Amino acid sequence: MPPDITVPATAPALSLDDLCVNTLRFLAVDAVQKANSGHPGLPLGAASMAYVLWTRFLKHNPSNPDWFNRDRFVLSAGHGSALLYSLLHLTGYAVPLDQIKQFRQWGSITPGHPERGVTPGVETTTGPLGQGFANGVGMAIAEANLAARYNQPGLSVIDHHTYGIVSDGDLMEGIASEAASLAGHLQLGKLIYLYDDNHITLSAATDMSFTENCAQRFDAYGWHTQTVVDGNDLMSIENALRRAKAETLRPSLILVRTHIGFGSPHKQDTFAAHGSPLGEEEVRLTKAHLNWPIEPPFYIPDSAQIYFSFALDRGKLAETQWSTTFASYEQEFPELATELRQLMTGNLPIDWDVELPQFPADVKGLSTRVASGKIMNAIAGRLPGLIGGSADLDPSTFTALTNLGDFQPSVSNIISTEDRQGSNGGGWSYSGRNLHFGVREHAMGAIMNGLAAHGGFTPFGATFLVFADYMRPPMRLAALMGLHVIYIFTHDSIAVGEDGSTHQPVEQVASLRAIPRLIVIRPADANETAEAWRMALTSTKQPVALILTRQHVPTLDRIQYASSEGLSHGAYILADAPNGDPDLILIASGSEVGLIVAAREALVKQGLKIRIVSMPSWELFDAQDVDYRNQVLPPSVTARLAVEAGISQGWHRYVGTKGDVLAVDCFGASAPGEEMMLKYGFTVENVCERALAILKSG
Repeated sequence: MPPDITVPATAPALSLDDLCVNTLRFLAVDAVQKANSGHPGLPLGAASMAYVLWTRFLKHNPSNPDWFNRDRFVLSAGHGSALLYSLLHLTGYAVPLDQIKQFRQWGSITPGHPERGVTPGVETTTGPLGQGFANGVGMAIAEANLAARYNQPGLSVIDHHTYGIVSDGDLMEGIASEAASLAGHLQLGKLIYLYDDNHITLSAATDMSFTENCAQRFDAYGWHTQTVVDGNDLMSIENALRRAKAETLRPSLILVRTHIGFGSPHKQDTFAAHGSPLGEEEVRLTKAHLNWPIEPPFYIPDSAQIYFSFALDRGKLAETQWSTTFASYEQEFPELATELRQLMTGNLPIDWDVELPQFPADVKGLSTRVASGKIMNAIAGRLPGLIGGSADLDPSTFTALTNLGDFQPSVSNIISTEDRQGSNGGGWSYSGRNLHFGVREHAMGAIMNGLAAHGGFTPFGATFLVFADYMRPPMRLAALMGLHVIYIFTHDSIAVGEDGSTHQPVEQVASLRAIPRLIVIRPADANETAEAWRMALTSTKQPVALILTRQHVPTLDRIQYASSEGLSHGAYILADAPNGDPDLILIASGSEVGLIVAAREALVKQGLKIRIVSMPSWELFDAQDVDYRNQVLPPSVTARLAVEAGISQGWHRYVGTKGDVLAVDCFGASAPGEEMMLKYGFTVENVCERALAILKSG
């Protein structure tokens, strides 16, 4: 299209479909242009398939975005957020046009990438590519599990699909491969993704880096794949979606050949359309090319507005019909209905913790990973929303929920029915509460986010602490969204031993503590581990990471030492000096608490007044008021020694300029765990020596 194209003042007549698609396109384009920031390419190219999905398939109620049986929609290609905001506004969500005009501005509900909890109708925070793809897998698992557990013949109270729009960038990310492989194995037939196959990345055409056959790749994963050769062929898109819905044993990927920046005379099919505004002149030319009025910006034809607004009536009707079905369900199955309502509200059952175990004092004790496993199995029966698993590490993380079954498809071409006994009792079915993620830490984290965002669950996922690095992006997003997910990280220090430095975490705890809103808890013994689980389950507005030992640690005598309930404060005085302020405060977390307990006894014999403080959670301690913090760590007592088998980073805020930190500021080595702790100075003798040095220098 030449640059001197004639621009009409008003557009000629368009079909209603074309009018609606262009309304989506140009609301997004105008929002990006006004902000002078954003991604116009995807909205221009993907508007047609989004339009078909949202007006002909998506079951949702804009007047109640939280209706539980709605279809879930994930814009994994979160850079196309302006398209999602246009859809939300036009279909009747509480996203007014003024907010579209404030796209990417301070205080708006239309941020640069979709954020759960900020914009009504946004199911999950996306933008880091591949995360939304895996979130959707978690949502599909959630639907399948709840349906298997609660639906009854003729009364399907859980019955919805998970849809998404994914991009080239999503499919390049390794997390998408992990999640797609698992989804195919699990036969998640209610998971349907539209692939915006526009052949362009941010910096180049895909033929520079991404030339694989995606259809064959997903066929190999066990997905149902289809190709739509023209991304503006609404009927072909509709037919493909209908075929995908009819496919019940495989998740679906519909490869839709689109054109990034569609309609832009100079930027269509170029990476220039990806992440920058078109520019005022190019906006004019694009509108002219697609027969759209130049003025005013943010133009919404009445007929398009009316058509999109039908979503409100359809949504209210769908929810009303579901409510009628649920009322019948409550009459016939009152106990199941009560349990399901509790899951839908996200509230903990009454007396959920009545069987939370207490552990007797024991010098030998047990590892906190073993204690955690005992705790989980003691309470799981009263917590129907507790679901999860590990990255192929159940025997090492002790996270299997005994006799609660394995979440697996009922039909399999790989394993015969008679062989499906399950590793955790209860056999194979979608009703099982043990998830087998395989060696896929990154996908595990994002799938957990999808489960939590769907609602009805408190998901947990487990791996070795050193591999927390593999799942850091979804952990960050969980914290950003305030999702209630629980991470169980075992093998927490150099005491792992012979596996060597590759498996011995040193910087991981500090790294996790750096994530805002993530509560990190490193319990000292079995009873602190029980209290850590209490905090993890009651902290419903943020994720929690439990850091657990492989080696045995003594179970402290709580008659002699303070109650483990002090864990809820993040740090507490475990034992104090008699008669006034202590000479020195020893502080530790996790397995090193037992070490400072022994060191205190040795120092007391030398006539010193010693306070010992267990500090399992910095985040919980920092949330306490100043008076409490000063009570535990009095400013007047500057002689302090912190002991933790990880890097020292961050501990100086608690020990001050006159204190010291016994830590591991280097990588580990391969040797038995006890020898490792000895070689790195985690002994009673060295703690005492460091403590005396502080007192001498002070």
